[in-house]
Amino acid sequence: MIQLTRLNHQPLVVNSDLIEFIENAPDTVITLVTGDKVVVLESTEQILDLIIQFRRRLLPASLAMIPPLSVLAAKADDNDEKSS
Repeated sequence: MIQLTRLNHQPLVVNSDLIEFIENAPDTVITLVTGDKVVVLESTEQILDLIIQFRRRLLPASLAMIPPLSVLAAKADDNDEKSS
């Protein structure tokens, strides 16, 4: 989720996974996959930066849930021995 600002300066939180495209016409218009359109003060570049920052915050937590390769390799070896 990223926080943006409507033209009336009211904050808005958007699920960045639902953004289909962003256009500058001359205001920044975000079109969601639902077809809804949102006009915001932030530029396309600012929105992209916010999305990148948001995903970078999620990445360490996601990576922490993945077991190390050594654990995966050991499990694969155990499965090979059991099937032999």
